[in-house]
Amino acid sequence: MGRRKWRILVLCTGNAARSQMAEGLIRAALGDRVEVFSAGTHPAGYVHPMAIRAMREIGIDISGQRSKSLAEFLGQPFDLVLTVCDDAAEECPVWPGQGERMHIGYPDPGRRAWDEEGMLEEFREVRDRMRAELLSILRRWIEQQEEEDV
Repeated sequence: MGRRKWRILVLCTGNAARSQMAEGLIRAALGDRVEVFSAGTHPAGYVHPMAIRAMREIGIDISGQRSKSLAEFLGQPFDLVLTVCDDAAEECPVWPGQGERMHIGYPDPGRRAWDEEGMLEEFREVRDRMRAELLSILRRWIEQQEEEDV
């Protein structure tokens, strides 16, 4: 009998950068154990080109992902709803449905008015922090859920 896959929804405001990178990272590292989706309260309507580029550098292609509204997911069951927005000036979404809630905040690299290389470096920093911190926390969360599920 196979294990069930845990359903994770990653939320931020625009669903253009952080939540898209998190979705790609989680799918690549934990896709055998989770179904992952991302959405935003005010979707930007695109995936930020720098997010696509930063992820491509580590062998993860998120160019086929799209910016989605959290309204698409209302009424769907999730085991975990994860918010990744951390800038005090931006609106962090609250999930009205069921499911455990977790917040692991990251700064919005798309807000910096730098040159292209400076902006790309900001995206890389957020990507690398997510890869180290977020995936480690989610691995522990999954192990805990599987222990409780036995």
